[in-house]
Amino acid sequence: MLNQTSVTEFLLLGVTDIQVLQPVLFVIFLAIYIVNMAGNGVIMMVVISDSRLHSPMYFFLGNLSCLDICYSTVTLPKMMENFLSIHKTISFLGCISQLHFFHFLGSTESMLLAMMAFDRFAAICKPLHYTLIMNHQVCSQMAVTIWIIGFFHALLHSVMTSRLNFCGSNYIYHFLCDVKPLLELACGNTDLNEWLLHSVTGAIAMGPFSLTLLSYFYIIIYLFFKTRSCSMLHKALSTCASHFMVVVLFYAPVVFTYIHPASGSSVDQERIIAIMYSVITPVLNPLIYTLRNKEVEGALRRVIRRRL
Repeated sequence: MLNQTSVTEFLLLGVTDIQVLQPVLFVIFLAIYIVNMAGNGVIMMVVISDSRLHSPMYFFLGNLSCLDICYSTVTLPKMMENFLSIHKTISFLGCISQLHFFHFLGSTESMLLAMMAFDRFAAICKPLHYTLIMNHQVCSQMAVTIWIIGFFHALLHSVMTSRLNFCGSNYIYHFLCDVKPLLELACGNTDLNEWLLHSVTGAIAMGPFSLTLLSYFYIIIYLFFKTRSCSMLHKALSTCASHFMVVVLFYAPVVFTYIHPASGSSVDQERIIAIMYSVITPVLNPLIYTLRNKEVEGALRRVIRRRL
């Protein structure tokens, strides 16, 4: 897996090179990280401890919260360390490891969002067969499968990137090690790596996104043509609203980063977009699900009462 390279470490230049802003940004991102850990941790605790939430929808929500905690942990601690550090270095192995887990967790989350959309489709459009379609064994198998696919998708990128030669600059104009910034530093031909990035990662992103849109298309068609009651229509759509908001927040920046041509975006744009889907989205997910979900709110109140 190791490459023949003269570069043993990289310098992550971070979000900004303005020194005065570094301590301020450290405090901001530390607060975001704490809120992210607390919010997603609470959702995981509530889903596990409350038997009323032992259903496919909340099983996947618990997986999403776990992913969001891990996803932010891959990038934020190193970013915050660099805010207070002069050197801002990361070892070659550390860089490849960060790249691997970043793509592993990101691709797994994209597939998980598609599974959550399919779950809503089955619950709304196939209510009589829902417990059969989405039984515990099926949900567990689906979760394990997407985690495995995500791992091997990331392994493909980490192995192929680690085999490149890095013989020039080791300055990464980003706050994390990602495939695109590393390809810009590589010596030699990177056509295969770029093809894998756009085709394989594109498929991992757009495949689940298409399945998500298809699920919501069938849900909307079913509700408008099969549901006579306005109250039932409103209730069904409200259960999907939280998930759809999360889908938009996650996929919009991902599509821009990995599908949009590299020449069409600046380094600053890519850094801002990366912050959106790796830092901001994970911290917003628990807020979206708790504020718009009465069952989660009720379960949270019951847990708090038991603790008091």
